[in-house]
Amino acid sequence: MPKLTTVALIYDFDETLSVTYMQDYVLIPTLGMKPKTFWQKANAWSRDHCADQVTGSMYYFTMTARKKGIRLTRDFFCEAGKTIEYFEGVEGWFDRINEYGKKLGLEVEHYIISSGYEEIIAGSSIRPHFKDVFGCSFAFGEDGTPVWPARVVNYSAKTQYLSKINKGLGKLEDRAVNEFMPDEERRIPYRRMIYFGDGMTDIPSMKITKERGGNAIAVYRPKSKHKKNAIKLLTDNRVNFALPADYRENRELDKVVKTILDKIATERDLEVLKAKEDKKKLLK
Repeated sequence: MPKLTTVALIYDFDETLSVTYMQDYVLIPTLGMKPKTFWQKANAWSRDHCADQVTGSMYYFTMTARKKGIRLTRDFFCEAGKTIEYFEGVEGWFDRINEYGKKLGLEVEHYIISSGYEEIIAGSSIRPHFKDVFGCSFAFGEDGTPVWPARVVNYSAKTQYLSKINKGLGKLEDRAVNEFMPDEERRIPYRRMIYFGDGMTDIPSMKITKERGGNAIAVYRPKSKHKKNAIKLLTDNRVNFALPADYRENRELDKVVKTILDKIATERDLEVLKAKEDKKKLLK
């Protein structure tokens, strides 16, 4: 059996797969706050201290928890992940797309690149479907609670992890990200990537994926004001498609992704045929 061609489907998490921010389900209510209030205060703290917004919010979570005597352990985060709600069709999406890809001779790999927390994603029902997750993460002290942001993933850092997927690098292989690697040695070319996102933090990754021959899809909550933002990304040429975040079979997103996979498989087959023709030239 011929070797399968590897394809990467790369997702933001919050408001791309889940219907809202992962911290809103359990973490923020446990702190005795409503999500809107919490994020306003966390973002204000970041502005007042000239902090990166994502880093600032991570600190604000731990600071608020300490003041309230709440222990944010790995187990606590993991349990929070079990409460996440997804857009329709998400939980059955991965196996269905994998099976469709195999019929085309494609090995579909799924990745997360998110400003959300790896510790929460670890407890989510869909975590087993991902080859790797690149998200914010905490360093934990001897008492089992966060002492420092171990990893911060903001809009610019997302492109670093996109490059790691492209080159086949591990999460901690930072130096190799900037080292030269010939295109033919890269594990997954950008033209075999599909990036799913919903907002401003995804724009650099969407743009890179699109400009380098891959496909970027802006998803939005069906029948919501978010559609306008997704359409703007489309009209600004940041993405290839703007579609409702409905992952059920035969819905628009399902049809578009399957068509992209068809195209990737066809282009691969054409490359094989062309290589055969090139050999004929050498033998002449």
